[in-house]
Amino acid sequence: MTDKKQSEYGINTKAIRTGHMRTPENEHSEAIFPTSSFVFDNAAQAAARFKGDEPGNIYSRFTNPTVRTFEERLAAMEKGERCIATSSGMSAILCTILGLLKQGDHIVSSRSIFGTTVNMFGNIFPKYGIETSFVNMTDYTAWESAITKQTRILFLETPSNPLTTIADIKKLAAIAHQHDALLIVDNCFCTPALQLPIDLGADIVIHSATKYLDGQGRCLGGAIIGPDKLLAEDIYGLLRSGGASMSPFNAWVFLKGLETLSIRMKAHCENTGKIAEWLDMQDFVEKVYYPGLVNHEQHDLSCQQQRGHGGIVSFVVKGGQEKAWQIIDNTDIFSITANLGDTKSTITHPATTTHNKLSDEQKLEAGILPGLVRLSVGLEDVEDLINDLEQAHSNS
Repeated sequence: MTDKKQSEYGINTKAIRTGHMRTPENEHSEAIFPTSSFVFDNAAQAAARFKGDEPGNIYSRFTNPTVRTFEERLAAMEKGERCIATSSGMSAILCTILGLLKQGDHIVSSRSIFGTTVNMFGNIFPKYGIETSFVNMTDYTAWESAITKQTRILFLETPSNPLTTIADIKKLAAIAHQHDALLIVDNCFCTPALQLPIDLGADIVIHSATKYLDGQGRCLGGAIIGPDKLLAEDIYGLLRSGGASMSPFNAWVFLKGLETLSIRMKAHCENTGKIAEWLDMQDFVEKVYYPGLVNHEQHDLSCQQQRGHGGIVSFVVKGGQEKAWQIIDNTDIFSITANLGDTKSTITHPATTTHNKLSDEQKLEAGILPGLVRLSVGLEDVEDLINDLEQAHSNS
């Protein structure tokens, strides 16, 4: 597929066709290159590649054909110039921040982000002189007020984990650019099948490929998408030396996942919407968090900014942690695991798992209540999932 034609195709064609350079074997499915190094024709070619005068494979820590195919495909789907694949979603964040920032720089971040990301921003980066201010993700005055002369990055997840709060990406991009800062959006919950942050003004998109991009909970991986110049000069160099590399096998798994991403996300959205509507009518549920419900605070924004409301729904159980744990333990179909974005539905208690390292005050500020339960709704028959939740409540 030529670059000119590639830009004209829809997301599903890009997800299936982009990036594949057939070998002399003329394979139809993408090949896996499980090799640590590559052979040069001669010493001069080796020198030219190491110097950067000639493109080509050198060493799989930073150049591998299978990984490159995944990178080109995801970049095309996200409408970014370049993608850098990493070993996990957290390593994608690590490489981005350490690649772009230096001692004395400042981040303004949404408070409503993954618990491990909070820990990294709040406890790890300060050791290297990079400070973070956390704000309410929908309070745009707070974002503006938190920016200082040292602010280089605005960071958020939208929808947020686990409360599915949605921020206006266009509005935050305008705030960031007004202050010569970059807007970084974690697009893990939506994927390019449902949301295109770069089209809305974001500078960089982050992914945990472990989630929906794979779709079956098989591999760890991450990705960074953005302008070629920014990623090449600052982030790729860190990856090349730091070694937070995606394995060729994992890249191949993610390639296969991308081929079915759109149809999977549509099915996730349909199932989750039905479960959210059912939960919203139950007496044992205090509150439901799902953008597809008309009573969700950002329902209208979700309709404008996304092409679907996603596969995550969270709800607060009356009776606190004890009741929440009883319901979780009594489910038969749902897997009790902290992962999400799987064809298999999962159920999680965020306060004691994904967000357990937050202080009680931080949990309260982020809305992580003791009775909160998060569902990642899979692709089972939705009637079976609803019946499972109903019996889990009845037997608790």
